[in-house]
Amino acid sequence: MQRWLALLVVVLLMTPLQPVWAAPPDYCGGVNNEYEYQEVVFLSGEPVLFKGSFTSSEKISDVKGTVSYKFDLKPADPALKGSLDRRVTYESAYTNFSPQGQTTGATGIKSYRETVVLGEDRFTLEDYQFSRSDVVDNRPAADFFSGTIAARKVYKLNKDEGTVIVDISGGAVGYSNFWGKTETQILDYNLQSELLPSPGDEEKRGGFSWAGTVRVIASDSLRKSLDYSPNEVSLSSFPGGHMTVEKREMVSSCQYDLPRMKDGVPREYQRESGEIDLHQAMLPNIERLILPKFRDLGGHWAEEDIKKLYSLNVFQGTSPFFLPDAPMTRMDFTRAVMRSCNISPEQPQKTGLVRTRKAASEASLVKDVPSSNPDYQYVKEAINRGLVQGVGGYFLPDSSLTRAQAVTILVRGLGFEYNAPAPGFFTQFRDDAEIPAWAKDSVYMARQIGLLAGDSSNRVHPNQVMTRAEASAMLIRFLSFLERDLQQDYRENIVLYK
Repeated sequence: MQRWLALLVVVLLMTPLQPVWAAPPDYCGGVNNEYEYQEVVFLSGEPVLFKGSFTSSEKISDVKGTVSYKFDLKPADPALKGSLDRRVTYESAYTNFSPQGQTTGATGIKSYRETVVLGEDRFTLEDYQFSRSDVVDNRPAADFFSGTIAARKVYKLNKDEGTVIVDISGGAVGYSNFWGKTETQILDYNLQSELLPSPGDEEKRGGFSWAGTVRVIASDSLRKSLDYSPNEVSLSSFPGGHMTVEKREMVSSCQYDLPRMKDGVPREYQRESGEIDLHQAMLPNIERLILPKFRDLGGHWAEEDIKKLYSLNVFQGTSPFFLPDAPMTRMDFTRAVMRSCNISPEQPQKTGLVRTRKAASEASLVKDVPSSNPDYQYVKEAINRGLVQGVGGYFLPDSSLTRAQAVTILVRGLGFEYNAPAPGFFTQFRDDAEIPAWAKDSVYMARQIGLLAGDSSNRVHPNQVMTRAEASAMLIRFLSFLERDLQQDYRENIVLYK
């Protein structure tokens, strides 16, 4: 099922049960907001829009997770008599492959009940077979997943008058990070309906059959944006401030090819094709952020980027000076990347106000940052997640950061360095020969995703030391990718062009 990933993340992180992954409800192409659920039903051979209430619940244990859905719907057209009552529970099992940083999941049906009434016809779900398999790549900056789905539903029409078989195939793709979560399902329905003849009863329809197809693309997307709100008064200690705005919306497109029906009977050799789009949005959630007050940023080209990062708590401190043109250190950048991805390092265990002996005696992973250093946990977490590497056992926390190092850390956070071509490729930058071998994959991918661009001479200057301002601008581009570009690729590009 689509929410097994939410259950998995909860287990791994040992946090309170929360639906971590945005996901369309069930596998029916429906959408919902806080008040209403909508879904198009095709069992009669004609598209019928239903509306009503929808609820879901989740449970987990150490080895499996379940999610249950409950739908109570009526036709959107008040002149049409009908109802939809569905109760379904999916059960998932998952396996964590720690060395690879990946997780696999297998989902099946646990229980089901469904009845659809359209006019005088009653469709009762007699059998439901379902299989879904997923793989998740757990990256520091974002988790990415892909799933394959196969299912079959068998409905009985009016107990013994006929059957409707719906074969479902397709898959789902998605991601989750601090700035957004999206799952998009692409499902193909093949419908086969057969109405048995009713001898001796002139009032009933004669026997006939029909076939149809429906392609459903449904996407549930949650996106957090960083917006600025000016202060409407002039006599204030600050001109305005930033806030995060979290928006969640669902979209669905149903493209169908069905027989042309008249009084419930398909017309011979005539078809009806069309597309129905659904959309629901939830009320945005707004959070105001702290106000940056630096005295050395006025008129600086990176002023807005730096203020955004400070408001997001990526940069911390009480000093009124940011020193934008000073070199960015490896420690400061590593800490900023971790905080921009909302990665909170594990803190040493404590008993009251006294650290346990186990925490106090922890050996540092590097020689130049002791475990007692307040920033050591950031270094430890970044090394364990593969974001940074030491040099001969040293982290070099106060060393100046180069452009190649910054790009490599950010691309590693996404796991995109594995998407670069086989060794021997050319990055298209004029100073390609100056790019260190360990950074070449990351530089190539950074250019591909818009994180890095050459100067007016198409040079990237990989070994040039980055200022704090330049590093801030690169972090903002990185956050913009997490916020906007991923949603564009996982929702708009699929919904609009598939």
